[in-house]
Amino acid sequence: MLPKTIEWLCEIPLMRLLDQRKIPTSIEFRDCRTYEETAAAIEDMTVRGAPAIGVAAAYGVVLAAHIDHSKIEDAFLRLSATRPTAVNLFWSIERMRLVYTEYKESPELYQMLESEALKIEREDREINRKIGESGQKILPEIATVITHCNAGALATAGYGTALGVLRAAKEAGKQIKVYADETRPRLQGGRLTAFELCEDGFDVTVICDSMAPFLMSREKIDAVITGADRIALNGDTANKIGTYGLAVSAKRHNVPFYIAAPISTIDFNCPTGEMIPIEERDHDEVRMAGSEIFVYKKAKVWNPAFDVTPAELITGIITEAGIFEPSHIKELQE
Repeated sequence: MLPKTIEWLCEIPLMRLLDQRKIPTSIEFRDCRTYEETAAAIEDMTVRGAPAIGVAAAYGVVLAAHIDHSKIEDAFLRLSATRPTAVNLFWSIERMRLVYTEYKESPELYQMLESEALKIEREDREINRKIGESGQKILPEIATVITHCNAGALATAGYGTALGVLRAAKEAGKQIKVYADETRPRLQGGRLTAFELCEDGFDVTVICDSMAPFLMSREKIDAVITGADRIALNGDTANKIGTYGLAVSAKRHNVPFYIAAPISTIDFNCPTGEMIPIEERDHDEVRMAGSEIFVYKKAKVWNPAFDVTPAELITGIITEAGIFEPSHIKELQE
């Protein structure tokens, strides 16, 4: 049984996070009692995955309210600065801000903020199951799928987006074989996706990212399914670095390429992928594995955490409202 990614302990209060940096070597948890501790946990990737980051940030605002109502505005600013690409973070903070604006003069402010954060977490699990139900219909009874990074229970409040599609297919009685890209440089596929799918009884094979094109040339792949951190209005999609190359390979080999993400991942104020901010992370993530340095010290390093897959390479975007061609997602705007 998978451990909880995020647990809110209301009596204390604190947010308990599964420390994803330690998986699969150990299962450890990190307690956050302040919004600063929450922000640090998001930045150092104790918690990661766009939906999970959004949920964690919501609870970070609640923790600020518990300590001092005057710190809530500071919490909004600090949490917003943690990860620039994942739009769910800003969507979640905006929901909390609306509650704060309505109740900031009320003695019920803390309770209303906590209620909204709990609602965001609950809705995420419900949405993921709807995404799974929508997406599993694209897979045949016996299917082989490639996925990239981790868009599962560990990246959300539970069940997952891309991996939620695989879970729903398995629950429907389908036989699913999964190839998981290791996902350099932080190896979220090899560490996290392999861990949670193996724990759930899937047939999982980990491959290096560069092996996927050759695999498509040699074995029938029914679909590539990944998550997303931000989707532009035209369907261009930001996801973990390496996704763009995987989509190019899928197009070359006539393999359908799907994005699975909640509607909250669509940035309706972002017209194209060129406008999506791309986070660049510490060069040591590329230079080192643990304490070992394996990149020559005089060499430069470039480490973008995400890339943008053009809409024309995407077969469909799987949401809780159904599957849409990239050009049609603007219809989801409320």
